[in-house]
Amino acid sequence: MTTQATEQRPNLRSQRLNQVTNEPHTKLDVLVKAHAPFETQANFARFVVAQYLFQSELVSLYNDAELTAIVPDLPARCRADAARADLADLDTDVPAPVAGALKNPTKAQALGWIFVSEGSKLGAAFLIKRAVGLGLSETFGARHLGEPAGGRAEGWKNFVKTLDGLELSAQEEAEVEKGAIDAFNRFTVLLEQAYASAPEVA
Repeated sequence: MTTQATEQRPNLRSQRLNQVTNEPHTKLDVLVKAHAPFETQANFARFVVAQYLFQSELVSLYNDAELTAIVPDLPARCRADAARADLADLDTDVPAPVAGALKNPTKAQALGWIFVSEGSKLGAAFLIKRAVGLGLSETFGARHLGEPAGGRAEGWKNFVKTLDGLELSAQEEAEVEKGAIDAFNRFTVLLEQAYASAPEVA
């Protein structure tokens, strides 16, 4: 039984993270579709509110000295400013912070959160195409979905290579996984909050 369990567990940390986050990731995808962010600009604006809330909670991680020592271009990868500019483009107020934000995570937990944030840039390649249908672009209203400097695939590949190459203890492995699961769950909460606070359409 142990051998079988070992065989089913991928060797690469990034693959294990994809495996353990499959359930919350799928749940989030269903929820995003249910809110139909690409039906109208107003719907999309609520989606950007959730994105901004999530990214603004991670600013301190993207600028953390210890994490930047591991991923040198980490500060440049942050999308909070882009999401804030999108809100302005969409005539949407910057939302107040939502209770329950991540506080003082361990380095390993923080890496799990960043894994989820960085991974979402791959999905953004499809979302930006949908946003174009609403008259938005990488320079107006959908900046946070734009192509990162150096390209999406390259940026992700470099990040994953670094993450997979880290020497972590068993406890740190568990913390990375917890961080990634918590990140998906947190975005789900923020998405619900963003659409719950949407103004009533007359």
